[in-house]
Amino acid sequence: DGLRALAVLPVIFFHAGFDMFRGGYVGVDVFFVISGYLITSIIINQLEKNQFSIINFYERRARRILPALFFVMLLNIPIAFFTMLPDPLENFGQSLVATSLFANNILLYLTSGYWDLASEYKPLLHTWSLAVEEQYYIIFPILMTMLWRFSTKTIIYFFIVLFFTSLGFAQWESLYNYGTSLRSGFYLLHTRAFEILIGVFIAFYFKKYDYLKSNIYNQFLSLIGFVLVVYSVFTFNETTPFPSIYTLVPALGTGLLILSTTKETMIYKLLSNRILVFIGLISYSGYLFHQSIFSFIRIVSKNEPTSFLMILGIVITFFAAYLSYKFIESPFRDFEKMSRKKLLLILSLKVNLLYLKLKHLLL
Repeated sequence: DGLRALAVLPVIFFHAGFDMFRGGYVGVDVFFVISGYLITSIIINQLEKNQFSIINFYERRARRILPALFFVMLLNIPIAFFTMLPDPLENFGQSLVATSLFANNILLYLTSGYWDLASEYKPLLHTWSLAVEEQYYIIFPILMTMLWRFSTKTIIYFFIVLFFTSLGFAQWESLYNYGTSLRSGFYLLHTRAFEILIGVFIAFYFKKYDYLKSNIYNQFLSLIGFVLVVYSVFTFNETTPFPSIYTLVPALGTGLLILSTTKETMIYKLLSNRILVFIGLISYSGYLFHQSIFSFIRIVSKNEPTSFLMILGIVITFFAAYLSYKFIESPFRDFEKMSRKKLLLILSLKVNLLYLKLKHLLL
């Protein structure tokens, strides 16, 4: 959770427009590595026990992602209707549909660049990264069940080939589009997969090995990992080719943090701070809310908002994130309070309500 806080805070400050955090977008890359590690660890553990179920896996992901996402989307619609001009409103409607289909990254790839000025006014811009993760959640479990019949070494070799193929695509596209706002590779799974695969490799490492026994090595490696992530946040900017070989700086930094941050290390003590852990707990809802809040502040302000307004937006983001975590995320993740049947019923009602609001919005 402390590592999640290290991921979400730079993203929030970046989208709030604070120049110090011009590289804050790398927080998304931290999330990608964490997801690769956690999801692969869960799948490996269940496959080894012959208990893995793709249906159960998808259900857990749905409980984790969809309730809060749909809630934020529903809140966005009336605000967008009363604040946005016709053309941006039409684009917003397209984003709603694309986000519902786990494809907003593809829509953004086709229609805009991440650093375009207009992107700051898109309330659902940030859901591109959720789309990447959701596409990974759909493909990866099926791939793992197909590969599990082979030896671990064969599986690792397969993922190494995928890793360098993905990194190659990312590097080629970053060079091809360097100096433009398009950055087509920024949004897509095939140019982001190598980051997720760093987490996958770590999960396989822990399948066979434990943390290093040397406290000195763990102290050093965790510190290096932390420095790499923080360095990226404060030195990268919109001119940094991304994703590319540069992306390995925060991604490998995150990998080192996962690999070596034992309880005896300084970084563990830092990241287990209660405030950071709390921020990490509400980080998903915080991520969902922040861009929408900032976008609507900018739309209403018409000009670039004052720092005071953006700080107020950050405060509102964390307050909304806490309420969402407590009253939406937590209940839906509780299997005793929320049965599968009840989950499907509520999600279907939310989808229908989303559709009706969208229909009204477009009319």
